[in-house]
Amino acid sequence: MKHALPLLLLAALSMPAAAQAACYADYKAKQDAPLRLHYGVAKISDPCTPASAEQQLQNRLALAGWTLLNVVSVFDENGLAERKDSAGTNFLRY
Repeated sequence: MKHALPLLLLAALSMPAAAQAACYADYKAKQDAPLRLHYGVAKISDPCTPASAEQQLQNRLALAGWTLLNVVSVFDENGLAERKDSAGTNFLRY
């Protein structure tokens, strides 16, 4: 039991850091008349779930005249670099 205590303490101390990890979502959106489509990446507040990302992005995109089509995925900062070129000007825009 003496050896388990330091491991439990370490796990407890690392949990807040994991809970505060940045969350991002990639998504597809559209505008009508004329039809325009875009793919983008956005930072999302907790909770880091597709449902939460969908709710947040619907509101943000609507303010700019866009309609959210779907949330492709949610991910942490490790997935940012591989999506940056694909998102272009919509990388962390909304």
